[in-house]
Amino acid sequence: MSPSPWHARAFLAVLLLLPAFQASAAQSCGQPATPISEVQGQGDTSPLVGQQVTVEGVLTLDSRMDGGFSGFYLQQADGETDNNPDTSEAVFVYTRRSAGTPGDRLRITGTVKEFHGLTELTDIRALTACGSAPVPKARELKQLHPDALEALENMRVRTTRPLTVISSWNLARYGELTLAPDDQVIPTEYLEPGPQARQAAKQNRQHRIRLDDARSVRQPDPIPWPPGGLTGSSTVRNGDTVHGISGILDYRFGAWRLQPDEPPVFKSANPRAPAPSRPEGPHVRIMTMNLENYFNGDGRGNGFPTSRGAPTPGLFRIQSQKLTAALRRPDPDIIAVTELENDGYDDTSAIAQLTAAMGPEWEFVATPGADGNDKIRTALLYRQDRVDVEGAPRRLSSGPFRKQGRPPLAQTFRPKNQGLAIRVVVPHLKSKSCRNANAANRDRNDGQGCYAQRRSKSARALVSWLEQQPEADGFAGTLITGDFNSYFREAPLQPLKRAGFTSMVHHFHPCKAHTCNHHTFRYKGQKGSLDYAFASAPLVSRVIGARTWAINADEPPALGYKANLPGIQTSPWRASDHDPVITDIQL
Repeated sequence: MSPSPWHARAFLAVLLLLPAFQASAAQSCGQPATPISEVQGQGDTSPLVGQQVTVEGVLTLDSRMDGGFSGFYLQQADGETDNNPDTSEAVFVYTRRSAGTPGDRLRITGTVKEFHGLTELTDIRALTACGSAPVPKARELKQLHPDALEALENMRVRTTRPLTVISSWNLARYGELTLAPDDQVIPTEYLEPGPQARQAAKQNRQHRIRLDDARSVRQPDPIPWPPGGLTGSSTVRNGDTVHGISGILDYRFGAWRLQPDEPPVFKSANPRAPAPSRPEGPHVRIMTMNLENYFNGDGRGNGFPTSRGAPTPGLFRIQSQKLTAALRRPDPDIIAVTELENDGYDDTSAIAQLTAAMGPEWEFVATPGADGNDKIRTALLYRQDRVDVEGAPRRLSSGPFRKQGRPPLAQTFRPKNQGLAIRVVVPHLKSKSCRNANAANRDRNDGQGCYAQRRSKSARALVSWLEQQPEADGFAGTLITGDFNSYFREAPLQPLKRAGFTSMVHHFHPCKAHTCNHHTFRYKGQKGSLDYAFASAPLVSRVIGARTWAINADEPPALGYKANLPGIQTSPWRASDHDPVITDIQL
């Protein structure tokens, strides 16, 4: 029997009402919904990608403010979880809809998406506020390995042990710090290059996390960490610790992050130290520092921006003030520098103006025509009221330094009123940068970076050259001090060790396994020594102290001269990116 016209119209009306009824039911608070744990799944990728789902949970952290992540974090209420430790109970909701504040229960319909490793709901069709609810308790963050973090993605977590700041590279750029359970040493500082060092570096990378500020703006103002903002006198140093972090475990921009819901506690575990005091009795103090590209324009106030250094005359003045503060405070007799502009020796040269800034008692060693073709060079400055130069200075301009590199500089000094002379040699070997590296100098994935072969060849040439140099009467020995761009166990340093040279900082402060209490540089969260004072065998017994002064590598780059923050102009802190090495020798 065919339906009557009335039945047909009634049936059609039901069909027309059904979608609206279903949508209404889907948005009724407390109605069945997809558990967030099913949205997350047990792997790196949601099993429901591309599907539309309805979830219900509690808003834990809102990042819909200007400069935020355009969304918020939603977590399943504590009594509604699946009790499976392998699945996360929270998801990021990407929306600009304004409903809901932290502590509100929300019912949301949207599409599941993986956005660069972050599981989120997007294309939000409905968002209903269901009243207030208890905020889910924070889970204890026990380890930082990615496999453990995936199961807590987007959830509230808390730290129960302090984490150590290992990098502040992105502090001023993005408002973030890199944290780890302990300070991280670059493996080739204590391990031979090779598979074991490579594995140790991987372990370092897998046990770190970033403290973020729940915003995506560049150059945040104020800089968020430490709480209250970064200033010249209020800093956060690598090696400091952060306690009581409570917030959201997040993944974005290729890294795991903590987005705090309240300010954590910062503690100074690596405080700024004054310059080392000079020992008692007659001695000579030699200081070594990489100047991080000291370029003075044309020397007359123009020529800015420079090719590698300060972009403006004003910032160059700040750079000069910071560097002279750093170089003066330890009260050295001789200063060996690297990354100095290679622009001659007249009154407008970088070396002449740096020496003048140090004071009238300072003089520099000149080797015109022998400095090589690189944009930077090594140099020696000395207190002419305390030490005398003996003989002509020399530069190694043969072998690997004939057409490339920075020719090492050697000069013999005799301290006034002391009987013995000492030869000081300043090298600066090729960096680890891989630009233009050929087959022999490419990164071999053994922990040494690029150009290890060229650095090794340069070190062998340096040792051979020194063996051929004449020695002055009353000669105490040789100190090779400068930037080797090599960590302590890497191949380029081995020729020096075989020739009887000893790293005096490591002699006085040896590393124990992966624990090193000294370093001169930090790179991507790992610390190690690139700058050294190597004493020849006869000189070792006369060295009465050698140390690094931690003024640069542990400070945020944001305190460098280019930031021009208040209170940094005459401060030695972050005058460069390398820490100086200070050696005291009794002659």
